[in-house]
Amino acid sequence: MSILVENIVKSYGAQLALDGVSFSLVKGEITGFLGPNGAGKSTLMKILTGYLTPDSGKAYVDNLLVGSDKIDFRKKIGYLPEQNPLYYEMYIREYLQMVAGIYRLEKPAEKVEEMIEMTGLAPESGKKIGALSKGYKQRVGLAQALIHDPAVLILDEPTTGLDPNQLEEIRSLVKKISVDKTVLLSTHIMQEVEALCDRVIIINKGKIVADGLAADVKKWSKGQGQKVLFSTVEKISPEFLLSFSFVESVNQVADNVFVVTSAVETDIRSELFKSAVKSNLTLITLAEQTGSFEDIFRELTK
Repeated sequence: MSILVENIVKSYGAQLALDGVSFSLVKGEITGFLGPNGAGKSTLMKILTGYLTPDSGKAYVDNLLVGSDKIDFRKKIGYLPEQNPLYYEMYIREYLQMVAGIYRLEKPAEKVEEMIEMTGLAPESGKKIGALSKGYKQRVGLAQALIHDPAVLILDEPTTGLDPNQLEEIRSLVKKISVDKTVLLSTHIMQEVEALCDRVIIINKGKIVADGLAADVKKWSKGQGQKVLFSTVEKISPEFLLSFSFVESVNQVADNVFVVTSAVETDIRSELFKSAVKSNLTLITLAEQTGSFEDIFRELTK
């Protein structure tokens, strides 16, 4: 596992920030780490990067115990914090050469040029960092996080404040990078989860309340079964659909268009199809309905 978190607990005085958090992440996966303010996201990221020590529990990065040898495990991590700390009076190449020197990289000049090319900084590479747009400053932050070729990339709110064009550019860059790395991405922007993430972890009050593939988490709704949009050419009544044992409720949303909620845990679409065929109905729509990430987030963290 590229990241393994085992029962992490962390308190600030009487405030419990993390309460037995556990999960594992693998290479090639972008994981969205979501939660309201104060849920414990930043605390966990600081623990993974070695800035904080947990009260109990363990974390591993690329099979190295976090905190056991701060030099070795930090070489495995690339980190872009929410407040991107850059030296505005330095030129881009000058700054990246300094970072390469901190990591004692071989052939640092070549590595700097590789990062400038990878992150699309070439058009602005002759400028001081302070003269760059926010989008290009984020690119510089990504370049410094990637210059030592880490196994794990931790991004804290990487797209906050970017315009739509900059958003798309950073998304494309993160996707490109993620092919051979593990990416943990914290964000409040649900569209970023939709656009970028393979997997979603939601934390609330220091506890993980959802963890799974992004598509599966979207299907989750507390206390409710599967929802299916169902419509036919022939006119039918809600009572027709309610007559089946696998149907919990029916909501008519338009003429001959219904949202059917299941009474069972299994997928009911095949049963609805069989029932329509048996009743000589011509199906127009038979599609599973999923909630938005905003809806799921609110339901899990309210």
